[in-house]
Amino acid sequence: MAQTDAKQEASQARRKRIRRIKLFIFIVPLFSITILLGICIFLGIRLHMVKKELRDMRAAIEATTVVEQTDFADGTNDTKTDQTLYTVSEVEEFTQTGIAEDDSSDEDADIRKVYLTFDDGPSSNTNRILDILAEYDVKATFFVVGKEEEEYQALYNRIVDEGHTLAMHSYSHKYNEIYQSVESYSADLSKLQEFLYDTTGVWCRYCRFPGGSSNTVSRVDMHELIDYLDDQDMSYFDWNISSGDAASSYIGPADIIRNCTVKLREYDEAIILMHDASNKNSTVEALPGLIETIQAMEDTKILPITDDTERIHHISND
Repeated sequence: MAQTDAKQEASQARRKRIRRIKLFIFIVPLFSITILLGICIFLGIRLHMVKKELRDMRAAIEATTVVEQTDFADGTNDTKTDQTLYTVSEVEEFTQTGIAEDDSSDEDADIRKVYLTFDDGPSSNTNRILDILAEYDVKATFFVVGKEEEEYQALYNRIVDEGHTLAMHSYSHKYNEIYQSVESYSADLSKLQEFLYDTTGVWCRYCRFPGGSSNTVSRVDMHELIDYLDDQDMSYFDWNISSGDAASSYIGPADIIRNCTVKLREYDEAIILMHDASNKNSTVEALPGLIETIQAMEDTKILPITDDTERIHHISND
């Protein structure tokens, strides 16, 4: 009897061990598969984000490279593309609501005019930029994107309230979407225009193409987009001086100041490209020195873009 009980207990123990082994064999692979699946999903999302960042940086770098390789001094183009600087001197018949009045007059005919422009804002650096501009009593132009978060609403309004020019860059700033067609570009820009009007009461009429009119990523002929802007009585502005802060690698404040001023004396009207973004701290740090350098130049004024500003275009409207 004792032997029978011992055999039964041994048999039960063996069955329990087998069940534990089977359970272990089932759980371990399942757990491993779950972990691997989670890693794959994370890496997939991260890869998508990195590719997007690379596309945006490549587009910005390509556009900047095209501009910096162009000899704006004599209007010739040293690149292999058929892109030349084009300036439009005629004044549009419309006036943008809510921008600062241009205090230029006939007496300013021989004055060099410098326009500080900031793309991609608002950002966590916008208040710092506005504080510096206020300290030096300087007005600038902000080519903004669409950000509906509450913390940015006050920034759009502060730009307007302090007399700066509020202008449009794009709502989404997604090159692969807005440059699919004329329709996709117009839908994005109209969304931004209406958003800014609802937020600030300003019906914006000035814009800047993401990457500039000379960008190499647009799937639609840029002349078609320019024609669309003309039909809508909108004006676009490129730039003839780049601060270099669009580069993916770090650029220091001293280099930014040098990039903005080394050729400044060659132009009667200079539009300087800078960026208002959370990762552009060196641009903010360079701003006081840049303003002081420009203000120290004879017969030079820093102004916001208005109807009287000469249109700087990278490509011809023809």
